[in-house]
Amino acid sequence: MIEANVRIGKRRTLVIPKKIAENLGIEEGMRVNLRVEGDKMIIEPIRDAIWLALHGKKVAKVTLKELEEESFERQKELAGTS
Repeated sequence: MIEANVRIGKRRTLVIPKKIAENLGIEEGMRVNLRVEGDKMIIEPIRDAIWLALHGKKVAKVTLKELEEESFERQKELAGTS
């Protein structure tokens, strides 16, 4: 477990220590989810689709050809030319 004591700055700004940010993959500009549970504040990174595709749990295997075919069909449906 990584732990750090930090000071709250002006306008209640919280700076996440580099070691913790790196451990969680939090980068500047990234969005996080902030919630309160009892007397604790929980900060969790919000993962975008690219991060999830590269690092997230895999639930199915899709080939590039299958992905392209599905994309082409959906585009035809949306364009009304199916």
